[in-house]
Amino acid sequence: MTLLFCLGLMSSPVLAADANAPHPHQGVAPKFSDPQPSALTAADEALLVSGKSVRKQVRYEKGGRGVSIMDVQATPEQVWKVIEDFGSYPSWIDNLEVCEIYSRTGEHIYVQFELKMMGFGVEYWIDHVYRPEKGSMTWQLDYSKHSDLDDSTGYWMVYPSPADPTKTRVEYTVDLRVGGWVPGFVEDVLANKGLEKATSWVKQQAEG
Repeated sequence: MTLLFCLGLMSSPVLAADANAPHPHQGVAPKFSDPQPSALTAADEALLVSGKSVRKQVRYEKGGRGVSIMDVQATPEQVWKVIEDFGSYPSWIDNLEVCEIYSRTGEHIYVQFELKMMGFGVEYWIDHVYRPEKGSMTWQLDYSKHSDLDDSTGYWMVYPSPADPTKTRVEYTVDLRVGGWVPGFVEDVLANKGLEKATSWVKQQAEG
């Protein structure tokens, strides 16, 4: 899910994706311009201290919003180095075939994603806004291109863990809206299994 990093699809025929045509709209999912750390319960904090992640999810008719939070034994700089390394994503994330930066302007990093799974697939283009001084990277679709996803917005947040100053807290939030052509089993992967793995690869690479 960038997210969307743990989605999976790619059909043999090309679907709606078209890099030379604009997206049908300018966004239907809420956009995140200045995200703040999530409010956590005592139970959530205890889960993080134990080394596990906190995951929360809201399902929609065609998609959903998910949050994944974990503490990583690495510095914020080490975590950002992993998140910024888009070219390595295909070797870290299942089903991701292509992840390439096609433009970079100021704070904006534009990345093409292509994923494949069980004969189905999706291609989409994401506009990331990277502000390490604020501890965040937000994103939305690049609406100048026609993505297979109906919409995708979200963010990464990276900051010192309140529970342990030797660790870094990593938050990943994604609001995903899929198209009407997406079959049920693919929706299940996007809504359930994807969130489960959304930040685990960051932890593995940063700690490794």
